[in-house]
Amino acid sequence: MNGVIIAATVVGIVGILIGLLLGVASEKFKVEVDEKEIAVREALPGNNCGGCGYPGCDGLAKAIAAGEAPVNKCPVGGPPVAAVIGEIMGVSAGEAVKEVAFVKCKGTCDKTKQNFTYFGITDCNSAMNVPGQGGKACSYGCMGFGSCVKVCEFDSIHIVDGIALVDRDKCVACGKCVDACPKKLIDLVPYETFTFVQCNSQDKGKAVKEVCEVGCIACTMCVKACEDDAIHMNGNVALIDYSKCINCGKCAAKCPTKVIQVVDGKLAMTA
Repeated sequence: MNGVIIAATVVGIVGILIGLLLGVASEKFKVEVDEKEIAVREALPGNNCGGCGYPGCDGLAKAIAAGEAPVNKCPVGGPPVAAVIGEIMGVSAGEAVKEVAFVKCKGTCDKTKQNFTYFGITDCNSAMNVPGQGGKACSYGCMGFGSCVKVCEFDSIHIVDGIALVDRDKCVACGKCVDACPKKLIDLVPYETFTFVQCNSQDKGKAVKEVCEVGCIACTMCVKACEDDAIHMNGNVALIDYSKCINCGKCAAKCPTKVIQVVDGKLAMTA
């Protein structure tokens, strides 16, 4: 009987000692949690898309709380989320420019030449290593295999008639499609801009015409037509300065191949 009592006493004392040691250790080694970081994390949408440039919403929340990132850094949450986070951090959310993805290619199946009928890997990045890269004659254009579609979490980009098509109203400008495109055809542009050069070819005019009906032939007529100095040649393709463009449409009207298009902001943006 005495043995049982002694054993129970020893177990109890050991338990108390372990509890005390755990309490001391938890206090000594505890990680301080920033309450602002927790509040910011709760305000973020939780998509973990990486469009902000940080490793998910946790990473962005930590950066904002530490003052290393602006409160309007989340492209998914937009102004409403930025306003909430601004209140948490006690700063103004500022005015964030809404962006949308734009695909610099207009070479649909009926507009671009096919070197051969392609049967093979249906992934843009993998097909880049295949001779011919999918069969389309233009080496600069959209391959149409949808690597961008596969990474989009918002159902805002699809392959239509052989090229990527962006739904402007669904796109949150997370940038995943930009990173996924091996030909660097996708840019993020201001949502309020509706004038686009839908070509990325650096070939000269004659070579462009041989492979695509709607490619930029570097005629510079758009540059001459612009009165706001908003469009210039970048090699053999026209490039719009969106900070200067007023969407007047004069460049599009002068473009002989109609590769410059002015689209309604409520419509999906083709490329």
